[in-house]
Amino acid sequence: MWALSGLDASGKYLMGTDIGVTLWVVCLVRYGVHMALTLIVIIPVRGWKALRCRRPRAQAARGLSMLAATMLFFTTLHFLPLGQATAINFLAPLIVLSIAPWALKEPPFLSRWIAAGIGLLGVLVVVRPGSGLDPAGTLFGLMTACALASQYIASRRVAVDDPYTTLIWSGAVGSVVMTLALPLYWQDISALVGRLTPMQWLVLLSTGFWGCGGHFLQIQAYRRAPASLLAPFVYFQIVSAAALGWLIWGQFPDLVSWLGIALVCASGITIGLVEWRRNGTAQAGAGKAA
Repeated sequence: MWALSGLDASGKYLMGTDIGVTLWVVCLVRYGVHMALTLIVIIPVRGWKALRCRRPRAQAARGLSMLAATMLFFTTLHFLPLGQATAINFLAPLIVLSIAPWALKEPPFLSRWIAAGIGLLGVLVVVRPGSGLDPAGTLFGLMTACALASQYIASRRVAVDDPYTTLIWSGAVGSVVMTLALPLYWQDISALVGRLTPMQWLVLLSTGFWGCGGHFLQIQAYRRAPASLLAPFVYFQIVSAAALGWLIWGQFPDLVSWLGIALVCASGITIGLVEWRRNGTAQAGAGKAA
């Protein structure tokens, strides 16, 4: 979670008015470095067979959703503090649960819709009138949550592939799209040469490191611990995001915003525990039937 917050903070810093790196350039470097790192680390161990996937269309859809979420969230961060923007993202897993009967053909459960409603209430507290948050940033934040929900659904569909294959495709799809779009923003890259300091170039390159590293660490976590144990740790990102926002920009959510954040986190953690118990009961029933 700290690595992913590092990616978000780096993007916000680079796109600030003092530096002015464009969204296109940040995304090109973020996904290009991501792909390069995965090939350097994974191919020597797994071989080129790591590129093969059983569902290429689903992998492409996931990669496009991930790129859309990245671009939308970096745009959100242009308007909103890091902590509040991250809190809005926590709607994404609740959106997935609420639409699972249609998107994933799973049985409907009232508990999922209640959790999604409470999570939405928490977000409304965060973005309430008088909070000082830019309405445009709030809109982009909600769009980011929807893009992330699409990414999570696509992740379920590529679960048949090796996680490291998915990690490679995550960087490759974004890199290909940003490379094809290069004629649209080539002048933005030319303008950066000689203008950025060595430290700023390092921060720009670090976006790919933080993005790739964060997803790699997630894969390692899920290989070593059950998902039910790890689910609450996702909400630790609000701590890392708020800490970095305060350290870099002096931005920290107020008490009322923390109340809304607590509602979002509580709804997510609670429904996670409910789902864990429900799955455990279902597996026990299937075992007895067998």
